[in-house]
Amino acid sequence: MSHGIKHVAIIMDGNGRWANQRLRPRVWGHVRGSAVVSDIVQAADDLGVEALTLYAFSTENWSRPSEEVGVLFSLLHKFLLRERRRLLANKVSFRVIGNVSRLPQETKTLIAKLEEETRDFNGLKLTFCFSYGARMEMLHAVNKFIAKNPGKELTEADLEGHLMRPETGNVDLLIRTGGEQRVSNFLLWQIAYAELCFTPTKWPDFTASEFKRIVESVSKRERRFGGLSPTADKNLPRPEVQSIHVQ
Repeated sequence: MSHGIKHVAIIMDGNGRWANQRLRPRVWGHVRGSAVVSDIVQAADDLGVEALTLYAFSTENWSRPSEEVGVLFSLLHKFLLRERRRLLANKVSFRVIGNVSRLPQETKTLIAKLEEETRDFNGLKLTFCFSYGARMEMLHAVNKFIAKNPGKELTEADLEGHLMRPETGNVDLLIRTGGEQRVSNFLLWQIAYAELCFTPTKWPDFTASEFKRIVESVSKRERRFGGLSPTADKNLPRPEVQSIHVQ
């Protein structure tokens, strides 16, 4: 399907509030929300999206209760175990970006193994952002460049080339579920010209059909990247030009 939306990024928000509305603990919302991920990955693949980047855990999320953080770690581990076969079968190129140093060792090993197994796949580029922050990513890119090129002036292309997953390119569409209208330190460089969609649907209720509707709707927007539409002035009356006499 050709729709011009190559890279979709999603802030998966609303799990805790979804659970609280049902008088359940917040972690119950994360468990239900984790089941949605597989459907959205499959929908993105079906639509021909080239890259899907999911905000799973931010650098700021470390301030949450340790029980909730532990559940998020466990859900990531279970997702990798559950979905490994499908990712391999669909030739999905999988990466986790962010500071994963505080993850349990067996989860880090599982991530490294799956990244290596899918490294050369040319299907959907699936990225989980875990313990991730965009400011951290940009600082990391700048410092990495400086270390390799002391004294050289940094260009936009240099910075982009040192981001944590440069091959995914710029984001075409950013979706945030849960009703909040913030970008929350997510892919700040990559979303410079992204179309933004904020849906009130909380993540556990987000469906493949809503995802497809959003992609199809946004694909109809005219994206000008700061320029003008080719038809912008065609239907406007031509201004009268008055001659100026210089004496």
